[in-house]
Amino acid sequence: MASPTRIVLASSSRYRQQLISQLGIQAECHAPNIDETPLNTEKPAETALRLARQKAAHVATQHKDALVIGSDQVADLDGIALGKPGDRDRTIEQLQACSGKTLHFHTGLCLINSQSGRQQNCVETFTVYFRPLTTDQITRYVDKEPAFDCAGGFKMEGLGISLFERLSGDDPNTLIGLPLIRLVDFLTKEGYDLP
Repeated sequence: MASPTRIVLASSSRYRQQLISQLGIQAECHAPNIDETPLNTEKPAETALRLARQKAAHVATQHKDALVIGSDQVADLDGIALGKPGDRDRTIEQLQACSGKTLHFHTGLCLINSQSGRQQNCVETFTVYFRPLTTDQITRYVDKEPAFDCAGGFKMEGLGISLFERLSGDDPNTLIGLPLIRLVDFLTKEGYDLP
């Protein structure tokens, strides 16, 4: 049986859609509509992997002839998960909490071949080392680049880069929300030709 050639992204995230398009893939996008509440006993990396798997599995049931990609990201500050701030005040609070600290972004990735049932999973971690930031610096940043829909409250691919001393990880796309290097590995194992 030939491997599916349709790619379905189990996400409504415009950031993930932009990332996958960098690979020249025209993916169908379907919101998974799952409960993303972390479990009390989970560590942030465990939450990211569980949610990536659930997203892919949910969408795979609706697409029986596709390679389905699920991904989820959890920002981890001293073992505490940071969500998307949602508004200006919460973004400022999150960035103040991150000032001078290290923030780990755990991105869960799951690829399901809905024909064969084969599933590949991983968690990729990308680490951000924040500069010590003043309230004025944070406020100026938030007013110039409101990143209310981004965990941690910044966009690394934009002005947010000015907030960091350094970055560490295998794939900078992991920080944006989809580890493309590992995704290419997964797709290749399924016989999907890239580029």
